[in-house]
Amino acid sequence: MRSYLDFEKPVAELEAKLEELRAVAAQGDAVAIGDDISRLQGKAQDALVQLYANLTPWQKAQVARHPMRPHFRDYATTLFEEFDPLAGDRKFGDDQAIIGGFARFRGRPVCLIGQEKGSTTETRIKHNFGMARPEGYRKAARLMELADRFSLPVISLVDTAGAFPGLDAEERGQAEAIARSTDACLSLGVPNVAVIIGEGGSGGAIAIATANRVLMLEHSIYSVISPEGAASILWRDTAKAQEAAMNMKITAQDLARFHIIDGIIPEPPGGAHRDPLAAMNATGDAIESALTGLDGLDGPALRKARREKFLAIGRTL
Repeated sequence: MRSYLDFEKPVAELEAKLEELRAVAAQGDAVAIGDDISRLQGKAQDALVQLYANLTPWQKAQVARHPMRPHFRDYATTLFEEFDPLAGDRKFGDDQAIIGGFARFRGRPVCLIGQEKGSTTETRIKHNFGMARPEGYRKAARLMELADRFSLPVISLVDTAGAFPGLDAEERGQAEAIARSTDACLSLGVPNVAVIIGEGGSGGAIAIATANRVLMLEHSIYSVISPEGAASILWRDTAKAQEAAMNMKITAQDLARFHIIDGIIPEPPGGAHRDPLAAMNATGDAIESALTGLDGLDGPALRKARREKFLAIGRTL
């Protein structure tokens, strides 16, 4: 059953009427109402396209968090072959919020890392809603070091509200683990490409997204703090999250304009959750194009380009 967001009510009403007509048609009146079905279907599609062409930042945040949006596991299964995940940080334990290992991407061996939010109550609890503890970032750093040793490109799929803020995470050195993972990204002598597939929240995202090429899906968000978090700090009222989102410049379009990201991956009309396969295939094409553009650069050149890319942020608006 399709789940509709609050602002999708006009489309939901049209599609509900469409389902009613299809149910009538299934009872034997298909010829009589065939034209009505086609006309209403076109009207619903036009309404969906127009609606998604004019989303506010807060509405984009809602789309980025949609429960039916494809997650890391979906991308790993669809775009990659022979994915072999590795577990543990060799210091404390294994964090299920960050999954990583080695795979083949369109014939090319790669290291794949990403956050998994989970799609059911059971898996969301298992993966801690994509919010990693220190051992998750230490695992990511360990995988990046292995990829560097064996000259494998690193692909990161980012989808997290942020690093886990719990007491146990802080006691085990959350900030230090994020910093070391970020440093591992910057130190890579192989190409790395990061894609924000949903939410890119704070240090939890940047820890695996400090890449030569940073891409975002059209309706994803990327920010130093969530709109709710910003609202609670600025106004002490999370109800002002919509106002915060309007001013934070969290959308792919804003970040591309500020040269913080390198490209935007178009989503199907109605968002990635309406046609996950099309969204994932478009993401695969964008990753392949980014990797091809980095082929031929040696380790020092990759490190220099990556360093200059991030040092330039805020200086070339």
